[in-house]
Amino acid sequence: MKYIIDFNSEKSAYMQLYLQLREDIIQSVYKYGDKLPSKRMLAAETGTSVITVEHTYGILCDEGYIESKERSGYYVSYRAKDFVPVSNESFDIIPKGGSHNTSEDFPFSVFAKTMRNVISKYGERILIKSPNLGSPELKQAICQYLARGKGIRIQPQQIIIGSGSEYLYSLIVQLLGRDKLYAIENPSYEKIYSVYHANGVKCDKLKLGSDGILTTELERTKATVLHITPYESFPTGVTASASKRNEYIQWAKKRSGIIIEDDFGSEFTVSKKHEDTVFSLETQHTVIYVNTFSKTIAPSMRISYMVLPEEFVDTFTDKLGFYSCTVPVFDQYVLAEFINNGDFERHINRVRRKRRQEISAQTRNF
Repeated sequence: MKYIIDFNSEKSAYMQLYLQLREDIIQSVYKYGDKLPSKRMLAAETGTSVITVEHTYGILCDEGYIESKERSGYYVSYRAKDFVPVSNESFDIIPKGGSHNTSEDFPFSVFAKTMRNVISKYGERILIKSPNLGSPELKQAICQYLARGKGIRIQPQQIIIGSGSEYLYSLIVQLLGRDKLYAIENPSYEKIYSVYHANGVKCDKLKLGSDGILTTELERTKATVLHITPYESFPTGVTASASKRNEYIQWAKKRSGIIIEDDFGSEFTVSKKHEDTVFSLETQHTVIYVNTFSKTIAPSMRISYMVLPEEFVDTFTDKLGFYSCTVPVFDQYVLAEFINNGDFERHINRVRRKRRQEISAQTRNF
């Protein structure tokens, strides 16, 4: 067995093992239906505990790479080429409960202290107009956060800051063009369609299945731009499986298309790690990643950002770089400070732990 754990690494043992196993599954070292080594065998081979291996297998199960069969073991459920969902028929999806209210969980006193620190630190610089594409301080902070939390490794110049995702959708339309057919999930967040429609874009609504957009719908559409919300699509709560996320990538590759990945709310996953983004899995540089702080901090925090593929940066700057940033520079400095001092991620971790505890309690009561 080739799995090696570096116990001097800053990365936890279970995460090292997870990354190695996931790569072997994607590369078909373990094929669909193959049984994985037992927890005890893998623990002995890697010099880790059974609990560490169990944690690793739990994450792989959460993400759809493997499945557990009672009294039998763990088997690969990921398929690289066979993307046919369980059912290609449309069906009614029962929406999950309302979004998690984090206002009572948010450390307002810490955030207020951060505001005071920014005023003291930056002084009259908070009165200066922000650079058009966003402040370097916030863009650098987001870069480092994405690398730590989501495995997205980018350069600050790839980030565009804007006030709300709707504003960024409009910029994307101007970047990609109104002559293209855009595909969106059906059902989906109503504003996605509204913004595209208001910008003169034609949309093809693709039916959702249990793990994302149905394969038949992806094959049917003539669209070359695909807008997806892989994590808990609203209002259905459907989360795209690992296979489906890779299917989206192959879809874009085959037709030289573009994917707009709307990652709203994924920070509050109850998984032990953040969900893999399509952006982090994609190697052809065809994904535009969009996220917002409206849910993780507060609806009034109208700060969103998108990450462009490197090849798009110069085109965006030449074509749309004249737009002024719609977020006050003070708000950008405060958010950058909040991220850099670790308070943002501590807040995220508190909410995730609380949600896991709530789900665990509901399961026990059931």
